[in-house]
Amino acid sequence: MGETAGFPAFRASVADALSGTWQRDTFDHLVNTAGFGQMSMFEDTTEELFDKFMRVLLKGPYFLTQTLLPLMADGGAVVNVTSNSALSTGVEAGYSAYATMKGGLTVLTRYMAKEFSRRGIRVNAVAPGSTRTRISDDAFERFPEVIEPIEAKTAFGRVGEPEDIGMMIATLVSEESRWITAQSIEVSGGYGL
Repeated sequence: MGETAGFPAFRASVADALSGTWQRDTFDHLVNTAGFGQMSMFEDTTEELFDKFMRVLLKGPYFLTQTLLPLMADGGAVVNVTSNSALSTGVEAGYSAYATMKGGLTVLTRYMAKEFSRRGIRVNAVAPGSTRTRISDDAFERFPEVIEPIEAKTAFGRVGEPEDIGMMIATLVSEESRWITAQSIEVSGGYGL
């Protein structure tokens, strides 16, 4: 996501796959979920790390969506995966740069929803809490001691699983969510309650 120069070639490969595999020239749903996480206190955040967060977490989804939008079917749906770190419920020290970009993606979601509405394309965001993924080089595997404090701050008493987030994304791209757009939905199991 941080290398926008490759997006036109990716678009061409998507168009080829649509035509060759599915005999169509459009797709219905785009989920911007690629990213990375890294803790860095405000005073220790380098300009290089800040720029990397910007490229991957905000610039990448912006320009990938722009590149793929001509291939998207009218009436489709986009879901941007943000983070509860950008919400008041998820503020934790060490994530100022990461959360700033995820917050920018939340704002971008509303603007995409506004501009894409003329084509009937819905755009929403999900803001996961701590979820057991491979982010941060498998942080939950490498640092299992962080799990218990996260569980203690979560109403449901556990860390999220990828399926918890995936079910919400599937709901947002489904026909049942046809009247929902420009929303950011926290999917954190009640983190901070």
